[in-house]
Amino acid sequence: MNRINQKLQEDKKLLSIYFSAGYPSLNDTVIIIENLEKNGVDILEIGLPFSDPLADGPTIQASSTQALKNGMTTEILFNQLKDIRNTVSIPLIIMGYFNPILQFGVEAFCKKCQEIGIDGLIIPDLPVDVYNDQYKATFEKHGLINVFLITPQTSVKRINFIDSISNGFIYMVSSASVTGSNSGFGKEQTTYFKRIADMNLKNPQIVGFGISNNETFTQATQYAKGAIIGSAFIKHLTNDGVNKINSFVNRILQK
Repeated sequence: MNRINQKLQEDKKLLSIYFSAGYPSLNDTVIIIENLEKNGVDILEIGLPFSDPLADGPTIQASSTQALKNGMTTEILFNQLKDIRNTVSIPLIIMGYFNPILQFGVEAFCKKCQEIGIDGLIIPDLPVDVYNDQYKATFEKHGLINVFLITPQTSVKRINFIDSISNGFIYMVSSASVTGSNSGFGKEQTTYFKRIADMNLKNPQIVGFGISNNETFTQATQYAKGAIIGSAFIKHLTNDGVNKINSFVNRILQK
């Protein structure tokens, strides 16, 4: 069974953390992954830096730009992660845009992910129809779960279609804005979270965008299986480097 599916079966609310590979420094990737697991994070989203990250807010964009300046490439990331399964057991997801994957070669990219122990991919700009028609078989051949995003504007028909071709979790974007732009959830978002929960989809939902502390983590997971934190963690890395990761995670989970 894929590690993502195993993790989703655990009787707890899941914390997923996103960071840009190669930030703050090129060789920080593995240190960050190991420290996050050690401090109780359930799932990791490793950002593959890209020059035009449309879905990302200024914090993640800046970290992605710096990672590229540091020299991060797809090849270097794969090389950094080649022995990651010797020390890390939680699910690892690569989140990136389709262009670098296409340049690398979709089949070759998926094969490499399988070799090093990547469990899934999140590709915000890969349309669900295109994935289903052209790439689903390749992803599944290499044991990769593809995670799709839904927003408050996604139609019921589209949500049901995404649910029907998914086999992990659905990334529930808390709003239609870019990452890092919210602070807390209002009635409109809570209503949206409940509306999706009431659809009784076969795939659990994990909420992303706008989660930065214990309060927003608790709000986001009231109706969902877990929550994803990106911008707030990258701000922590910007201010404190790879030190004090434990204090960041403890603050979210209030351990």
